[in-house]
Amino acid sequence: MRKSTKSQEKKKILFLCTHNSARSQMAEGLLRAIYRDRYEAYSAGVKATNVNPYAVMVMKEIGIDISSQYSKTPKEFHDVIFDIAVTVCDRAKVSCPICSTNLEIPTEYPRAREVIHKSFEDPAAVAGSEEEKLKVFRQVRDEIKEWISQVFGK
Repeated sequence: MRKSTKSQEKKKILFLCTHNSARSQMAEGLLRAIYRDRYEAYSAGVKATNVNPYAVMVMKEIGIDISSQYSKTPKEFHDVIFDIAVTVCDRAKVSCPICSTNLEIPTEYPRAREVIHKSFEDPAAVAGSEEEKLKVFRQVRDEIKEWISQVFGK
C-alpha cells in the first residue's frame, strides 16, 4: 500500500478573476497563509496583467507577503485538474474557460471538479486618493478573508 504525501492530500484551489491583479491574488495569498496544511492555492486571470501594488500593501498589513506572486492565465495550468475553481468576479464567471467540469475532455485550459462563484467588488476600479483606494482594498481583502474562512475553514 502506498502512503500518500501531504501535498497529495491537499485540495487544489484556483481563484479566477479578469486580470489576476487584486482579488484573485489576495485570495490565493489568504488561502495559502491560513490553510496551507489543507489546500494548495493558485490564481489566474482571463488576461494576465500585473499584481496591483495596493493588493500587495494591504496584504502586507496583515502579515501576508504576496509580492513574489505574479499574474497568470489559466493556460499555465492546462495540465492540472483542480478540486475547486472559484470565480471572484462576474466577468470571469462568464468568460473564463475553466468553468468546464467535464474532466474527460482534453483542453488547453485546466479543469475543475467543482466551480464556485463569489463576486467581490473590484478594488482596482475605485478612483480617488491613495487612502480612499487603500480603504476599498482593505475592505475587499477582509471580505475575501471572511468568505475563505466560511467556505474552506470547515
